[in-house]
Amino acid sequence: MTDERLKEAAVEDEPVGARIRRLRLAAGLSQEALAAPDLSASYVSLLEAGKRVPSDDVIRQLSRKLDCTPEHLLGVPASSDTIRLELELRYAEMALRNGDWDAALTAYEELQGKTSIGEHRTIWYAAELGAAQCLELGGRLEDAVARLESLRSAADGGAWDAVEWLTVVTALSRCYRELGDLSTAIEIAEATLARVESEQLPPTVAFLELMSTLVGVYCERGDLNRAEYLATKAIDQAAIITDRKALGAAYWNASVVLHSQGRSMEALRLIGRAVAIYAEGDDERALARVRNAYAAVLLQSEAPRPEEARDLLCQNSEVLARVGSSVDVAYNETSLARAELMLGNSEATVEHIGRALELLGPEHRLESARAWLLLAAARLRQSDRDAAKTAYERGALMLEASEAGRQAAFAWSELAEILEESGENERAIWAYRQSMRCLGHRSGLLGGAVRSHSDSGLPGQGVRS
Repeated sequence: MTDERLKEAAVEDEPVGARIRRLRLAAGLSQEALAAPDLSASYVSLLEAGKRVPSDDVIRQLSRKLDCTPEHLLGVPASSDTIRLELELRYAEMALRNGDWDAALTAYEELQGKTSIGEHRTIWYAAELGAAQCLELGGRLEDAVARLESLRSAADGGAWDAVEWLTVVTALSRCYRELGDLSTAIEIAEATLARVESEQLPPTVAFLELMSTLVGVYCERGDLNRAEYLATKAIDQAAIITDRKALGAAYWNASVVLHSQGRSMEALRLIGRAVAIYAEGDDERALARVRNAYAAVLLQSEAPRPEEARDLLCQNSEVLARVGSSVDVAYNETSLARAELMLGNSEATVEHIGRALELLGPEHRLESARAWLLLAAARLRQSDRDAAKTAYERGALMLEASEAGRQAAFAWSELAEILEESGENERAIWAYRQSMRCLGHRSGLLGGAVRSHSDSGLPGQGVRS
C-alpha cells in the first residue's frame, strides 16, 4: 500500500472493525480471501461488525494481507521515528528486489543498529531476515546460516508468529541444501512440518514453500518416495489455499520429482503449468528460475530439445543479469553448458562452466559438483582423458560429501567406464566399488572390501580437493 493510500484511509476515531472492512474493500478482497488460510470468513465478519476483538497475532496476519502496519490497522498514530524507519526499510527492500545485494545489506544492517526485538519488533525482524537473504543471494551461505539460526532460535522460543517462523526455516533449509548438508536441511524442515501438524496449524503459503524446499532436498538425496508424497500433498493443499504462486511452486516441485523418476513428459506438463502461473505475476527472477527448470527437463527428456532449451536460457541470461543473484546466473550457466554439450559445442561448454564455477565459489557444493561433471564430459569430447578423469573424480567426491548418493554413484560409474577404456583396470574396479557403495551396497563387492569415505582416494593417489 502506498503512502497516499494510507493517508486516504486514515479516519479519526474509526473503530478497528470498520477500518478492517474499509481497507479490505479498498484492496478488492472478499471476506473469504482476507480470512484465508488461517481465519474463517465468519470470524472476519464478526471483526468488521465490532463483535470480536482481534488478538495481536490476528492483527499481524490481517495487516500483512492488507499491506499496512499493525499500528495503522489499530489506528495508532505512528511516531516520526517509526515512519523514518519504515521508509528506510522500504528502501532496503527495493534494493533487494533490484538485485543490489550490497546496498540492501548495508541498509538492513543500519536499520538493525537503530531497532531491537523489544522496540520496533516488526521492523527489526524484517531487517534481520532481509540481511540474511542478501547474504544468501550474494553467495555468503555460512554467514546467512548464522543469522538464520539465530532467528530460528528466537522463533522456537515463541518470539515469532507461524508465518515468520516458517519463512526462516525455509530459508535455512535452502541454505543448508546449497552448502551440501542435506541431512541438516531435511532434519530442520521435517521437525518444523511435524510441529505444524502436531499443533494443527492450517496450511499457509509459507508452509507450502517449506514443503516445496523439502521436496527439492529429497530429490537431491535420491529419496524419491518421500519427495513424491510431499509434492502430491503440496498440490492438494495449494488448491485449498487458492494462492496461484503457491500452486505454481507445487507444480514446479512435482515436476522435479517426476523428472527424477524418468517421467519427463509428465514433468514437462507440470513445469509448463508452473511457467504459465509465474508468467501471470511480476516477479522476473522467479519466472526466470522456473524457466531454467523447464529448460532442464527439455534437455534431459526422452526426446531432448537442446536448441529450444538454449534459446530459453539465453533469454534468462538477460533477465538474471539484471535481477538475479550470482547463484541464479551460475545455475543458468550450467544449464547452458549442458545444452551446448548436447549440441556438440564443447568449447562453449567449457566457457559456460568456467563462468559458473567462478560465480559459485566453494560454498555451493552441489551445483559445483554438477558443473565439474559437465566439464568432465566436455573434456572427454576433446579427447583430454586426464582432465576428464580429474573432473569426474572431483565432482563425484563433492556429491558424495553432500549425501547426493544417486548422483555420486552415476559419476563414479562414468569415471569407471573411462578408466576401463583407458586400460586402467585396477582403478576402474575401485571406481565401480565407489558407485556401488553410494547405492547402498556395502558388502565385499567386485573382489574386495569397500573403502570408507575417509579413505576414498584413487589407488596410488591422494584425495583431490
